[in-house]
Amino acid sequence: MSKEKKYYVVWKGIKPGIYDNWNDCKMQVEGFENAQYKSYKTLEEAQLAFSKPFQWIKKQSSVDLFLNTNEKPILDSISVDAACSGSTLKMEYQGVNTATKKVIFKMGPFDDGTNNAGEFLAIVHALALCKKENIKIPVYSDSLTAISWIKKKKANTKLKRTEKNEELFNLIERAENWLKENIYSNQILKWLTQVWGEIPADFGRK
Repeated sequence: MSKEKKYYVVWKGIKPGIYDNWNDCKMQVEGFENAQYKSYKTLEEAQLAFSKPFQWIKKQSSVDLFLNTNEKPILDSISVDAACSGSTLKMEYQGVNTATKKVIFKMGPFDDGTNNAGEFLAIVHALALCKKENIKIPVYSDSLTAISWIKKKKANTKLKRTEKNEELFNLIERAENWLKENIYSNQILKWLTQVWGEIPADFGRK
């Protein structure tokens, strides 16, 4: 019988962060004085826990972690999402007004894409639009992977470049260059799906 999947949050260790296996977590905390870490059953729980102080977290049960959070989404914001068909690999993305769900931009479909690539492009699209219009509201995404790519200014996609997705790769390169050449003041925030429900930009195709 296979072991239940767990996610490990390290608040204090060699490299704080979220790890999807015990061996990686152990490398960060073993021998580290007063290391602070805890395991969770879902990535969503781990992400929420990592956003809170360890001193608060250690007093909560996994259920209380969600019941006790008073955090609410900022409605004056842009929410983005991407959708990719598992059969055709056609990807599209959009950004909407978080409060009204009114579509602000929508792009695609693009051939041979992935959800993470779409989320990355959607975030950059929102940032570029906000900069152009001098709008300083937050941008929400439910993809922690895409958010990490934004911070690194690099889409670390494993997608193979083909003739069919050449347009998509050109857009990714343009987005990476934009991030390297521009400074933005908008917050990029993780949408807490397990607490707030589906992100307003969701395509509803699950």
